[in-house]
Amino acid sequence: MTLKTQSETPVVILRPTRGWSALNLRELWVYRELIYFLTWRDLKVRYKQTALGVTWIVLQPVVEMVVFSLLFGGLLGVPSGEVPYPIFAFAALLPWNYFQGALTRSSTTLVGSANLISKVYFPRLVIPISGVLSGLVDFLVASVVMVVLMIIYQIAPTPAVVLLPFFLLLAVLTALGFGMWLSALNVRFRDINHLVPFIVRVWMYVTPVIYGSSIIPERFRWLMGLNPMSGVVEGFRWALLGNQLADAAPPGPLFAVSILITLAVLVSGAVFFRSTERTFADII
Repeated sequence: MTLKTQSETPVVILRPTRGWSALNLRELWVYRELIYFLTWRDLKVRYKQTALGVTWIVLQPVVEMVVFSLLFGGLLGVPSGEVPYPIFAFAALLPWNYFQGALTRSSTTLVGSANLISKVYFPRLVIPISGVLSGLVDFLVASVVMVVLMIIYQIAPTPAVVLLPFFLLLAVLTALGFGMWLSALNVRFRDINHLVPFIVRVWMYVTPVIYGSSIIPERFRWLMGLNPMSGVVEGFRWALLGNQLADAAPPGPLFAVSILITLAVLVSGAVFFRSTERTFADII
């Protein structure tokens, strides 16, 4: 709404919207350049003044792959079908590390952008979105390592590799959905900063990253459908390694459940975020 003072100077009054209209997805498109700027800023800040720079993107999953291969693939003998355990683990670490970083960044970016939020108006949803998108650059760089490993182990991808963008999209939406919930809660309860690393660590162990779904008893496998990242990780392995896996199978009903859960968290997270953002500038 625009009012005019005696000097005919227009005054714009911003009022929070309510209900489903509060999502206002069109406004996000208007501010798409800001999303790009914040995404690029996050990338530069993350690797600024680091000795190894973007090498960390490759170093972290490679070190994890080596450790997991020694402990779980070597000492504990976790089955990986006909696939060497290092590439079995890396195929899962690729989407998991993206999700882990995206969730952590999106859940804490609001507090980290306190000065920006308190000084200028823009849709606050831009901030967690940029935190999720910046991780895609890390994912693309780490994907090069996956290609190198497949060449070394002489493993050809299956035709289902064309579905990888779909599995990645599910990881993006899952991170954004939970990120919106946690970032909005983090403004009021700073305990979230300490809780998120714990949540992510436990989440990894209940996701088949270091093991395959074949070791889970059949009567308990339905629980995997409640974890959207289980479908993402298993989907990546199926698309990349295919028939060489002992339990290779295309996504089934449990994967559909994972999609529904992701959509529910995404929509509810967006509604909760927009309904509480009117208080961000006052509290933060």
